[in-house]
Amino acid sequence: MYIGILIRLILGYVRIEVEGYYIERFINICTNRKILIWNLKRKRDVNLYLNIGISDFKRLSEIARKTKCRVKILKKRGVPFLLNRYKKRKIFGVFLIVMCVLIYISSGYIWNIEINVQDNLELTDIETELQSLGLKTGVKKSKINTDDIISNLRLVRSDISWIGIDIEGTNAIVNVVKADEPPAIVDNKEYSNIIAKKDGIITKITARNGTAKVNVGDTVQKGNILIEGVMEGKYTEARKVHSLGEVQAKVWYTDSEKVYFEQTLRNKTGKEEMKYEINFGDYKLKLYHSQSKFNLYDTEKENKNLKFGKDFYLPIGFTKIINKEEYEEQKEYSMEDAKRMAIESLSAKLEENIENKDDICDKIIKTEENADYVEVFMTYEVIENIGEDEKIES
Repeated sequence: MYIGILIRLILGYVRIEVEGYYIERFINICTNRKILIWNLKRKRDVNLYLNIGISDFKRLSEIARKTKCRVKILKKRGVPFLLNRYKKRKIFGVFLIVMCVLIYISSGYIWNIEINVQDNLELTDIETELQSLGLKTGVKKSKINTDDIISNLRLVRSDISWIGIDIEGTNAIVNVVKADEPPAIVDNKEYSNIIAKKDGIITKITARNGTAKVNVGDTVQKGNILIEGVMEGKYTEARKVHSLGEVQAKVWYTDSEKVYFEQTLRNKTGKEEMKYEINFGDYKLKLYHSQSKFNLYDTEKENKNLKFGKDFYLPIGFTKIINKEEYEEQKEYSMEDAKRMAIESLSAKLEENIENKDDICDKIIKTEENADYVEVFMTYEVIENIGEDEKIES
């Protein structure tokens, strides 16, 4: 659709008024016959304003007769009307030459950056860092040193194991492989303690190498030594060792949430309106003049750059603006409904952080009831292995 509108902007289009009692049928017939119309604006129930290409306008007479509508031309836009106004055919030739020159000049720049991360993993701020290193739209291709960008990015990003940059046409393709986070492993030849990686109450401790420093039932805090990397022999002095063992403890995951009895919800009516913009770099040309006809709405935008072939992007793009009408609904919840909603929400959030659901040993729920809302406090008690190695510095 974007390219179709651009073609009609160049070849010429008209702004028309359609008047009649069967406007909906008029639009449906145009859609069925694949007649492209855009920038629709309805006034009252019998007046419709829209844009349509010159070639499509010639097909409207039959539709107008069939729907008993009257069609009136309000404005004429496009190159053909410009040529007709000045009566100089040379303008068209000059226009083509200018367009060719602009395309040639733009071919020396980057107009699109495509970032592909293996397995669709998320890498925060990668686009911002590429821009700070010089890889951004609008920059000359001759000024881009891909080797330097790769080297500098690897220096500041430890979460990247490999990166490749290919310049194809006016498109920069960045392929990234995210590095796996290595577990904190202490070499078994090094002296180490086993420490607590979170707070908890010890439920089981097995020291296969080293000396246990806590007992079942003890409360420990993150960082406390659980198994010390020291052993005493019956006939020898104490010596440092690499601790081995397992320490299980009861730990807690806690959160709370408020749910108000009276809430204002926003729901969609199903009605939508489309608006379009042409983008020339940072400059935006609106193809509409009026504000949204909806009083309350949510807006979504879809951007699309023009290109020739696969990788030759142009510094011209379209933005499709979709306004979706909404209405506000006052919703009242009972005390029981509010509690249920809070419990369901908290359960989902807390269980995301628990690796093995079978380790859950208890679920504690407390509520505080207020005049306007109920607040639910939820705690999961979980039995986990809380030990992790810590190297003993010499």
